Amino acid sequence: MPSSGHPTISAIVPVHNGGEHFHRCLKNLSQADPPPHEIIVVADGETDGFSRVAETFGARVIRLPVTGGPARARNHGARAATGDVLLFIDSDVVVPPDTVGKVAAIFKDDPALAALLGSYDDEPGATNFLSQYKNLLHHYVHQTAREDASTFWGACGAIRREVFLVLDGFDESYRHPSIEDVELGYRLRQAGYSIRLCKELQVKHLKRWGVLSLLKSDLLHRALPWTELTLRRRHLLNDLNLRLSSRVSAVLACGLAASLVGAWWRIGLLGLATALGLLLLALNAPLYLFFYRKRGLRFTLQALLWHWFYYLYSTVAFATGALLHIANRSLSGTLRLSKAILPMGRS
Repeated sequence: MPSSGHPTISAIVPVHNGGEHFHRCLKNLSQADPPPHEIIVVADGETDGFSRVAETFGARVIRLPVTGGPARARNHGARAATGDVLLFIDSDVVVPPDTVGKVAAIFKDDPALAALLGSYDDEPGATNFLSQYKNLLHHYVHQTAREDASTFWGACGAIRREVFLVLDGFDESYRHPSIEDVELGYRLRQAGYSIRLCKELQVKHLKRWGVLSLLKSDLLHRALPWTELTLRRRHLLNDLNLRLSSRVSAVLACGLAASLVGAWWRIGLLGLATALGLLLLALNAPLYLFFYRKRGLRFTLQALLWHWFYYLYSTVAFATGALLHIANRSLSGTLRLSKAILPMGRS
């Protein structure tokens, strides 16, 4: 600890190939007041040489020759860091000037706190519908969740360095931006550490989402690995995206879709579809009112339809992930049995 009593903050930014978003990220981070103890940029198999820009902002650059994913990159940065607290920031995130000071003050005031996470703000950088919808949904979910968190967040999350090193950091088997932060949060809570969701710690997300990029991220890099992690640890959270209301909404959305399809043959099912739609609307009314206050009626109607579609494809992904988990367990059991029997047969 420095004489002020505030812990020193090492800001760690993993990046594959930089660009304007990365430039804005570093510019704001370097202008933080107070500044971080150090800024460490980990160039994860870059091909554009943009990491050189980081050096003009006073950042220390670690270059990895082969891309291994943000989990590995963050771990390299953490091992090189010398600050008391590791502040992880994504390369497409812009932090307000007081971010570093807020993080240091929170850890100073709560010596028992192991980690914290923030949220996106309600003014996303990209202006297209899907980017606005995705980031506003994230903002709402985090701002309405309980502060005693059950997970971690790599886009803007901080953790005491000694705790991070004791837990061996992020799981590097996640080779793409995925749920490596969620998995670390699971291990933090399992080890008895406390995590706080700091709702006042808000950052701006600059990423532009399109239909294909959003579905790929939600399905392949979030839903499927999150399902596997949940089933492997046999613990279903009631927090953030996995709240009970979300699980009920997923069931209602599937029932609504099935009723609409069945109505082609039995018109009476339209009544059931209407009832299920009204239930979905009522259950998620606070979110839709939030959308309406922020972006108006047209945006809200678009968001409502996409949100219901989100519940549908998330349910399909969960079912697929559960089947894959069962198949993998069966295959593993068969292989273990074969290894146990094979030596006996050879004798």
